[in-house]
Amino acid sequence: MQRERVMSGNGLFFPIIGFASVFAFIYMSFGDWKIGSSEETRMSFVLRNGTQFMVDGKAFYINGWNSYWLMDQAVEEYSKPRVRAMLQAGAKMGLTVCRTWAFNDGAYHALQISPGRFDERAFKALDHVIAEARKQGIRLLLSLVNNLQAYGGKTQYVNWAWQEGIGLSSSNDSFFFDPSIRIYFKNYIKAVLTRKNTITGIEYRDDPTIFGWELMNEPRCMSDASGDTLQDWLEEMSAYVKSIDKKHLLTIGLEGFYGPNSPKRLTVNPAQWAATLGADFIRNSKISSVDFASAHIYPDHWFHGQEFEAELKYVSKWMLSHIEDGDKELNKPIMFTEFGFSNENKNFHPDKRDRFFKTVFDVMYQSARKNGAGGGSFVWQFLVGGMEEYNDDFGIVPWERPATYKLITEQSCRLATIQGGVVQQKANLKDLCSRRR
Repeated sequence: MQRERVMSGNGLFFPIIGFASVFAFIYMSFGDWKIGSSEETRMSFVLRNGTQFMVDGKAFYINGWNSYWLMDQAVEEYSKPRVRAMLQAGAKMGLTVCRTWAFNDGAYHALQISPGRFDERAFKALDHVIAEARKQGIRLLLSLVNNLQAYGGKTQYVNWAWQEGIGLSSSNDSFFFDPSIRIYFKNYIKAVLTRKNTITGIEYRDDPTIFGWELMNEPRCMSDASGDTLQDWLEEMSAYVKSIDKKHLLTIGLEGFYGPNSPKRLTVNPAQWAATLGADFIRNSKISSVDFASAHIYPDHWFHGQEFEAELKYVSKWMLSHIEDGDKELNKPIMFTEFGFSNENKNFHPDKRDRFFKTVFDVMYQSARKNGAGGGSFVWQFLVGGMEEYNDDFGIVPWERPATYKLITEQSCRLATIQGGVVQQKANLKDLCSRRR
């Protein structure tokens, strides 16, 4: 979604109540789970066969979620327990992949302090996130840079080049065409992909805990509506990632809007503005080094004044269109890597959010039943207690509302059944799903 994500503050704000709620949740909700168990789930790399993800020879459909804040919270010892609490909660709900940031450029708790200079403490925090995910049997979709300014983003790269006197332009979009900035970003990619985890001893590029890489969160290049500038950048950067790491899947991080030459710009895009952002779902996703497509779902921000029932119909139309593209145009899976429903909507009620979630889940499930290109969906966003400063108008603590929690776990069970068994999920999900039959 094209807006600023909530950023952390600059102080050591960590409410005692929030800290206590993390542990209360772990011990009260997880029953006989062994907290901090040394046992790790065996993992294989996720592969792609046409329009399907595959793990150990079986189709793999994803019920996932976003917790962008994991690395940031792993930097300080006092907030690190939130990482385990969230990943354990995800595993308990039968979720299999978490999308999170593997970037923080020049901001508080920065991973990259300046071009090519890294804070080892922040890198060790990312090591911790990956190691903890592995323990819980959760895979990670790691995003490498932000189109938005939160956590640095492309603006920070442009500022670095400008401050060093080598930048071609102060425009944020020079991130995509300035040769010096391209070098900055390639150096960052190489540093992350070849990082040797200080906890597991495994280089990131060799770690199957990582589901895949996302080049950029919601790329837009509005200074070139033709899309040529962004297309050129995507082709170069995706090829560069693959030159270093051929084991992991790669996606772009698109919002899913159709470009100026696509017929669907008139029938599926939310409005004319969506075709003028420099991104083009079909053209961008056809790049050979891109393994799967992505789209986001935020109708309440794309439309103004539309009735709720009309929004739900649009969600189905939007998803079915992109799944059709995956099947007929791209021969690649499509993941809806963000979907959320704002609590700032007029006449908001949690029941409406649940209906929105169910609409997304049902389309995904029907695609999976037909062996379609719908590969998975990711709620934006999940938090644990005491994280108000990281929240936005979409964030939820899922176990605080039983109806929402039930929806999420039922989707996990439905997808697991299609897969012919529970793939890479905790044994307690098998118990959970058997109780729901």
